[in-house]
Amino acid sequence: MSLTRRQLNFGGALTCALVLAFAYYLQYFHALEPCPLCIFQRVAVFAVGVVFLAAALHDPERTGARVYGVVIDLVALAGMGVAARHIYIQSLPPGTVPSCGATLDYMLEIFPLVEVIRTVLTASGECGVIDWRFLGLSMPWWVLIGLGVLGGFGAFANWVLPRHALRAGAAP
Repeated sequence: MSLTRRQLNFGGALTCALVLAFAYYLQYFHALEPCPLCIFQRVAVFAVGVVFLAAALHDPERTGARVYGVVIDLVALAGMGVAARHIYIQSLPPGTVPSCGATLDYMLEIFPLVEVIRTVLTASGECGVIDWRFLGLSMPWWVLIGLGVLGGFGAFANWVLPRHALRAGAAP
């Protein structure tokens, strides 16, 4: 079996799509409404998926692939930063989490985008609520881990692998 860089990038894009599908499944079938920081994390996962898809469709030579690998990592790191902020907010003791503010939809209608981003990253109360866990970790922890894995995978696929094929068991 041989793996191409293109196939791995399509795999990264598909993984991002599956992560987002799971988030929407939890939202619509388990009534877990996302907070503003959750929405930003979804945007980051979507953006990583778009870059993976662009890399797969473009299938560039070595230099272009490295650029895609760097962009995947930068977007993943930005998403990891949002997830880390969310984890920090969830770790605050009760009573110290800032009070709930306006909804994200309302803020986007009223304020400039930069102000909305600043407001969301400084937290709203609902971002401190943990209403879902898996193996003891809340959703932002899983997003942090997932984006770290996707970033590492994107770097591997676009920096280490040759363009055409890697045979199973062969050195890159």
